[in-house]
Amino acid sequence: MKRGHLRRIVERCNALAPDMVAITGDLTDGRVTELEGEVAPLADLSSRYGTFCVTGNHEYYSEAEAWVVALRRLGLRVLVNEFECLEHDGSVLAVAGITDLTGGYYVAAHRSDPVAAAKGIPEGATRLLLAHQPNSAPEAAEAGFDLQLSGHTHGGQMWPWSLLARRANRFLAGLGKQGRMWVYTSRGTGYWGPPMRFGASSEITRIRLTCGPEAG
Repeated sequence: MKRGHLRRIVERCNALAPDMVAITGDLTDGRVTELEGEVAPLADLSSRYGTFCVTGNHEYYSEAEAWVVALRRLGLRVLVNEFECLEHDGSVLAVAGITDLTGGYYVAAHRSDPVAAAKGIPEGATRLLLAHQPNSAPEAAEAGFDLQLSGHTHGGQMWPWSLLARRANRFLAGLGKQGRMWVYTSRGTGYWGPPMRFGASSEITRIRLTCGPEAG
């Protein structure tokens, strides 16, 4: 995608008037010097508590550490196996993020670690995890997260890739569950390879968190 199309996506996100924006990786596939201008519209994302994001596998194909720095310059809060707490209407939401499952193969300090990301989260806080790959779910559930937001799969993007994507990923698209933890896997807003989709439309996902019965 180019800058103009990304700007239209940013405008549609802002129209939702979100409390926060979550980006679950694969923002870039190339060097900062080549693409920094193309992703500049991300700086215009607007929400009450800001934009949080994590690295995906494609950031590691180029220069993930440089992209973390570049995205932070745009005002994005890139979470590298860590969390931040948001207070909203008397409730606390811990927004955590882990590096991609493959991150440790490229950058030793970027080994994906849900336990480290959860360390220090206050008792009673709702635990939200941004994890690029839905296959992070088993470890994330063990670390005590309540909800994992993922991407990576593109929902299969188009047949017959969708058959392979379904076999390779724990969740392909939409809402699922890993133990007591909910998992939402986005089909993403763009594409990889051929600029097309078939049977797996792109999405901008609005998620509203509410109190469940057990929370009273």
